Amino acid sequence: MNLSRFVRSVLASALFAAPMAYAAEPVVLHVGDQNYYNVRASVEASGVLKDAPYTVDWKHFQAAAPLAEALNTGALDVGFLGDSGFLFLAAKQAPVKLIGVSRQNPDTIALLVPKDSPVKTIADLKGKKVAYWPGAWSQQLTLRALENANLPEDYVDFIKLMPIDAAAALPQGSIDAFPVWEPYISQQILFSGARPILTAKNLMPGLSAIAASTPSIDTKREAIADFLGRLKKARAWVDNHTDEYADLWAKKANLDQDVSRHWLRQAHMTVGPVDAQAASDLQSTADFLFKVKALPTALATAPIIDHSFQQALIQ
Repeated sequence: MNLSRFVRSVLASALFAAPMAYAAEPVVLHVGDQNYYNVRASVEASGVLKDAPYTVDWKHFQAAAPLAEALNTGALDVGFLGDSGFLFLAAKQAPVKLIGVSRQNPDTIALLVPKDSPVKTIADLKGKKVAYWPGAWSQQLTLRALENANLPEDYVDFIKLMPIDAAAALPQGSIDAFPVWEPYISQQILFSGARPILTAKNLMPGLSAIAASTPSIDTKREAIADFLGRLKKARAWVDNHTDEYADLWAKKANLDQDVSRHWLRQAHMTVGPVDAQAASDLQSTADFLFKVKALPTALATAPIIDHSFQQALIQ
């Protein structure tokens, strides 16, 4: 073989070898879960990731705000957070899209008061300390309850507290009311005797967002779609193994199994595509948050929804 033919042969081999090497590069999905959202727990307990053609790198966050920031910076491919947290992120023109939604029993979002509190309705909280976290359901629930009762936003004294801190403050009497979600509700009811004075029922959709980074949608579309399909199967598994899963989740979260059973027996969580109802609920929430000045500008939600993952979520 002469030199020129040899060089051409080497170049041709390199040309065809490079794409194959690239295709073999392992795919890693960086998925953000909140401490008590139990997405990871349901996926692992059900075993749905077995033989997945990618690896999931789980990241855990205490609240929606830091998870949203991780999505914004590209540190996450997919993240799970409440609808209001997602809307605050989208309002910043972050490179994110809503690719699916999760729903649950609206009674699993509630405004709690201590067991000995004389408070029976939102009107009884005039001037009282109510915990909240910006962009979380706690803010949205309280504001919607005030509006529904024709009360001004400054009717209560909002105290900025992370849920884990508010959970400690309520039994101690440092705050007068704690708007929150599960499993904090079951913890407070079972261990401190707290009681709900209202829930999200007929007040707010209680929609959870499955959000994805726009660059990740472009580069990891197949893996994300596959993950969503497996997540839907995991939720179905939980419905058929509720107590078994509750006990497994309790061990993983280092919480009492009575709490997890109390919560999950009534949770009725579902995962699905962004259908017409979900899209309408998202726009309604955005309009409400703008009206109460929680969002700085009006937000049209249609452009921040990616419907291309519907097939993965309706299997």
